[in-house]
Amino acid sequence: MNTTRLPASTQESDAVRAKMQQVFSDPPVLDGDAGLDPVLPDTGGVPATWVTAGRAPAEAGVTVYVHGGGFSFSNPPMERIMAYRLSKATGRPALTVDYRLAPAHPYPAAAEDVLAVYRSLLGQGVPADKILLVGESAGGTLILSALLMLAHAGEPMPAGAVPVSPITDLASKPGPAAGNGRDSIDPSILGPIAAQYLGGARPDQAPQSPIHGDFRGLPPILLPIGGDEIVLDDACRFAEAAAAAGVPVDVDVYEGMPHAFHAAALFPEDAHLPTAATFLSRLTDWVTRLPEPAARLPR
Repeated sequence: MNTTRLPASTQESDAVRAKMQQVFSDPPVLDGDAGLDPVLPDTGGVPATWVTAGRAPAEAGVTVYVHGGGFSFSNPPMERIMAYRLSKATGRPALTVDYRLAPAHPYPAAAEDVLAVYRSLLGQGVPADKILLVGESAGGTLILSALLMLAHAGEPMPAGAVPVSPITDLASKPGPAAGNGRDSIDPSILGPIAAQYLGGARPDQAPQSPIHGDFRGLPPILLPIGGDEIVLDDACRFAEAAAAAGVPVDVDVYEGMPHAFHAAALFPEDAHLPTAATFLSRLTDWVTRLPEPAARLPR
């Protein structure tokens, strides 16, 4: 496991938090060169939106983007903008998944929707090794759950996965001191979020709680997370366990940053913010260094 700590000044940390609040008070707009035409016709029966940045070629593959929101909330305009940023960073069209939401649709509905979209891409001729799974917060949980479900079924793995600020242990109960008391979310909300999503399923079992899974054969994982996050310790435990099982894992700890800090990248006029720019550039670099499928360890 490779861990990189990315420092930030107090001013930078405060600026990122301000930008995250601005998402609601002064929302950004989608870039003018964003393409919204469907790249492929089928999304597995799941509502999904294609977003292509500039001239990102379909031949390069697909970035599947799974939004956060505590498994129960979505914000399609913001999700399209994040999908655009991810398309630009990964050099391929992005497909943002409008998965079913809790509590009306508890586990495993959302994870099954992610799998349905992934399988639809395979069925339309997109090679597995040209598909990336990216998600934040609850979306990070869902892509890790999807990987475990694919592994259990013996299905082809994507090229890699990028869970940003993932909730890896739904049974965990972070103490009040978690995240140095500076995260943007309160530790007390994780229990209700997990219970609503699980709908009676056990929180200490995989794939719904990824940290309890069998990680053998999973593809490379890039795990960006804020140093002030209440889920930091759980995410690092997940990364260590996955690496021990032979999974190539890179952990980027953005010191002084809160949960889902990468939302600062939603604002094009402030893309020069060090944290936002660093997140996107490190994602680009990681994607270009992904190993060929033959170089991965067999399950």
